[in-house]
Parts: sequence; C-alpha cells; structure tokens
Amino acid sequence: MFYLLEAEGFTCWLLNARHVKNVPGRPKTDKLDAVWLAKVAERGMCRPSLVHPRPIRELRDLTRYRRSLIRERTAEKQRVEKLLEDAQIKLSSVASNIFGVSGRQMLAAMLDGEGDPTVLARMAHSRMRAKIPQLREALAGNFTSHHAFLLRMMLDRIDGLTARVEEVTARIEEQAAPYARAVEQLDEIAGVGITSAQELIAEIGVDMSRFPTAGHLVSWAKFAPIDRSSAGKPKGSSTGKGNPWLAATLGEVIAAAARTDTFLGERYHRLARRRGKRRAIVAVGNSILTIIWHLLSDPEASYRDLGHGYYQQRSDNRHRERDLIRRLERLTGQTVTLQPAPGQEPAA
Repeated sequence: MFYLLEAEGFTCWLLNARHVKNVPGRPKTDKLDAVWLAKVAERGMCRPSLVHPRPIRELRDLTRYRRSLIRERTAEKQRVEKLLEDAQIKLSSVASNIFGVSGRQMLAAMLDGEGDPTVLARMAHSRMRAKIPQLREALAGNFTSHHAFLLRMMLDRIDGLTARVEEVTARIEEQAAPYARAVEQLDEIAGVGITSAQELIAEIGVDMSRFPTAGHLVSWAKFAPIDRSSAGKPKGSSTGKGNPWLAATLGEVIAAAARTDTFLGERYHRLARRRGKRRAIVAVGNSILTIIWHLLSDPEASYRDLGHGYYQQRSDNRHRERDLIRRLERLTGQTVTLQPAPGQEPAA
C-alpha cells in the first residue's frame, strides 16, 4: 500500500504499530483506529519510520541478494569438504582454500579418475609445493564413483552461483554509480572495502538528514548501549534487535579492522581484553557508524585515522599532567587549576 500511494505522488508515513497502539480499555474498530491514528499524527505523537527512496531500495535488494548467493555458495563449499572427509580425504587440513587454483585442479583430476595421491600432490602451485609430502598423506583416501557423482554436481552449482554473484555485482556497480563519492568516502575507513561500502549505503542510505545526530543512527542500528538499573543495581540488557543485514556487514568490517594496525583495530583489541569480544564488537560498530554519519553528512569530508597509539598517547599525557599538578601542589601548598593559553583550545 505504501508503494502504491508513493507512486501516485502522495507523501506517506510508515509508522511502527507499537508506537501508535490504541489506549487499553477502548473499543477497537477500524473506524476508531483511523480516528486514533489521525489524532496521533495531528498532535505530533509519532515519527515516521525510515523508508529509503526507490533507488536505494533497489540497490538494497541487489546487495542482499548477492549476500544470499554468497551464503549459498559457502554452504555448498562446506558440503564439498564434508564429502571429501567421507572419502577419507583431508585436503582442507593442508590447503587453506581447497577451491583455489591448486585445489580445483586436484578436484578436477579426481573427477577424471586420477586416484594416485602422489600425482595429485604434484599439481600444487606456488607456495603449496612446499606441502607436497603433507598433500600426499591428505589425498590418500577412498574416492569412489559415488563421491565423484556428488562432487561434480556440487562444483557445477558452486560455479553457477559464482557466475550469478558476478552478474549481480556488475548490476550493483551500475546502481551505485550515482553514489560513487559516498562509496569512496566509506572505502577510506579501516576494514571497509568497495563491497561493504555498497552494502552500508544500501542499508543506511546517503541522506543523513533522517538522523539528526550520529547517536540517532547508532540507536536506529541497535548499536547503542542501553542502561537499565534499579535501586542503583545494573540489570542485564542488550542493544536490541536491529537490521540483521546491516549487522552482518558491520561484523565483517569489524573483523577486517581488527586485523589492521589502526585506531579501530587497537580499540577492538583493547576492549576485547577488558570487556570481551561481543561488547568490543558493539563498541567498535558504534564508532564505525559514527564515522559513517559524519562522512555522509559532508560530501567533502574525508576519513583521518587517529593511529594505533592514540589511546596510549592520550593516557600518558593525562598521567603526566596529573603527576605534575600533584608535585606542584605539594611544593606550593596551593590548589592548581589549569586554563588554556590565549588562542589555544583546551586539551581533549
């Protein structure tokens, strides 16, 4: 209904039913519901939910479908590994990617009837040639015609899904062309690549006026901390259930950022040591969404990494400052208060 009215030129609001629920104890009919909704909207007691414009919605459909195809391909690859293990072949224990050039050549030879593990191991390329002795042991199994039949079908499906992913990716690049500047901005963030930048734009959009502050975006994505306490005692709480597609993309970005020597990588490891990995993921996701809001709010903005030692340097400066103040107070017997010098901003 929303899309039909939108196509006719109407300005529509999509409301959360929980936010406009009728007052308990009143009779419920379609007419009374309509009257209540009119009163709620007239008195400003509701806010419209986020509905992206059509180009963003179409881009979102494409990026979600690509992710679904990749998940299906991953599941099929896992079936191949399970099939090889059933044939007592532990290729995955030696090769990090059995679907690389060397792995696919070995699998193709097995389908053609080659069963000698020595011959199969010699098909290794580049760095895998150093593992030929281990490959010979891993490839010594009982690969039968039954396994070959299933493996051929699985590999054909993997190749078909790969072709579909490439087609959808090409379409996504066409659909995301008007947002090339936004993709370029997000690509500067540690852990964010072209693919994840396209997915972030598809889920969040590029119009940050829908989110008055960065905190509104973080709260909408359910990456904001929620404080719940009673009688001074904190109670367990969660951030809530947000957009699962956005959460999946942010999870991949955080995992990639954690492997970098950057501010975000150092922030993740520092929090993971003290609070655990799950809370570190939420905190770093909060930081990434805040960065995204600031970048998309200003088309001319660019990302500047604070560096791996940002926290340590700031902590050292504060400790040195407190130490000097205590020493000066002991010498003078007076209370020392710091003020910024003329023309300088106060330290963070």
